[in-house]
Amino acid sequence: MANANSAFMKPMKISSDLAVIVGAGPMPRSEVVKKLWVYIKKNDLQDPTNKRNINADEDLKKVFGGQKTVSMFEMTKLVSKHLS
Repeated sequence: MANANSAFMKPMKISSDLAVIVGAGPMPRSEVVKKLWVYIKKNDLQDPTNKRNINADEDLKKVFGGQKTVSMFEMTKLVSKHLS
């Protein structure tokens, strides 16, 4: 069972665009997601009408490939492109 989580907990390199938001890496994907949510809540970027959507500020737009609004589910896929 420990091996199933080892890939999830493996420290990943973070792109410079993502590092602006979550800090310099390497860090596990779970930590990146946690820090991303701290940033979203701190800057009030969750859409008030549809809580599943994130309204990107200028820094997040770079991570989201220029998109102004993304769903929580899209966010995970877009953030993955910034991890290696």
